[in-house]
Amino acid sequence: MQRRTSNVLALTIALCFLVSTCDSNALYDVYKSVPDKWHKDSIASFNFKAPDTINNYDLHLQIRNTNDYKFSNLFLIVELNYPNGKAVKDTLEYKMAAPNGELLGAGFSDLKENKLWYRGFKTPFQFKEQGDYIVNIQHAMRKNGDVNGIVNLEGITDVGFRVEQAKK
Repeated sequence: MQRRTSNVLALTIALCFLVSTCDSNALYDVYKSVPDKWHKDSIASFNFKAPDTINNYDLHLQIRNTNDYKFSNLFLIVELNYPNGKAVKDTLEYKMAAPNGELLGAGFSDLKENKLWYRGFKTPFQFKEQGDYIVNIQHAMRKNGDVNGIVNLEGITDVGFRVEQAKK
């Protein structure tokens, strides 16, 4: 019993160390769960304060998906709202699978995590205004040849947004 307790304690300490060292430069890192399917009108919204107006930052969209995701790419409509009311809206495409169909992303099981560069801006990004920013993300998927988009997108479990200190 003593040995098992010490093994569990060592594992817990190691996990805490890994978690704290991996995300040391994340200033904002939030996920929103997607119920069973991601409806085309459902918007994941993220509200955060600009860290400052001097330093450079990397902005990332984050997607968690399962093997139920049946596409090789992902189209997202992303809108960044500035404190002064200005809004920048882009439709972005991300590669989600290798040519052989294997899903990309980090993860050991059928759940994959993709950290996608927010390509709507030159990088690195500098917040020009102090205050609250809002990022809205929704999917814009459609099957080839279909005019109407996919109403309920399967396989996406979480949508996230991350702001981190730019690497020098």
